[in-house]
Amino acid sequence: MQPLDDMRLPGDQNPGAWRRLTLWVGLNRPLAWLVALTAGLLLFLAWLPPYVRMFFWHRLQAQPILASMTVGFSLLTLSLLWSTGQRMDAWTFLFFNVRGRHPPWLDTLMWSFTQIGNGMVATALALVLYFAGDRLLAYELILGTLTLWLVVELVKLLVRRRRPFIRLSQARIVGQRAGGRSFPSGHTSQAFFIATLVAGYLHAGVWAVCLLYASALLVGITRMYVGAHYPRDVLAGAILGSAWGLLGGIIGGYAL
Repeated sequence: MQPLDDMRLPGDQNPGAWRRLTLWVGLNRPLAWLVALTAGLLLFLAWLPPYVRMFFWHRLQAQPILASMTVGFSLLTLSLLWSTGQRMDAWTFLFFNVRGRHPPWLDTLMWSFTQIGNGMVATALALVLYFAGDRLLAYELILGTLTLWLVVELVKLLVRRRRPFIRLSQARIVGQRAGGRSFPSGHTSQAFFIATLVAGYLHAGVWAVCLLYASALLVGITRMYVGAHYPRDVLAGAILGSAWGLLGGIIGGYAL
């Protein structure tokens, strides 16, 4: 005969606090990301030296180009309601994702290049800059990355656009299957943020600027190639990341 403890129904079990937390995170992954990013941002702001926080605060003011980017991003978000736009999105996505030859070496190369938009790359770059003595740029990079990903996750939580491989049965998935929602592209926004911030901070020449933005654009293309995003997701990420880079440049210009 089984002990009474082993005969309890599943509903009668009383999982511990850690088990309940992991279950909640599993069921509310986007919200969990939002909470984690918010906590990380608050901790980072608390860790910053007071004079750096003052520099950042005084330079967060309205700029015409940033206002136009905000309008463009808002219009692009509203365009998701346009059914013709969805058909154009699907056609362009499939052009990069399915059409043509896709040898294994190209899949590996495109998947590797898309990692430039990973937040861990920005963190590693910030650590290198910090220990190399360029601490202001490192602060800007970390602060910008945290706030940018916070905004990206918030928009994804509100828009809730499904990934293209969910709606398009013929879509290919290269590498790891992307989780979460689709709009906007976080990897693309991160790549354009880094390109804009570094180009402004270093006062890069024309060729250097072209190289930085070409790399960011290629990240956006790889997001479609690997099956993770629609074109409008990528375009929205490019606008958002560029705007965040301009904000970082304005803050850095004041501090210098």
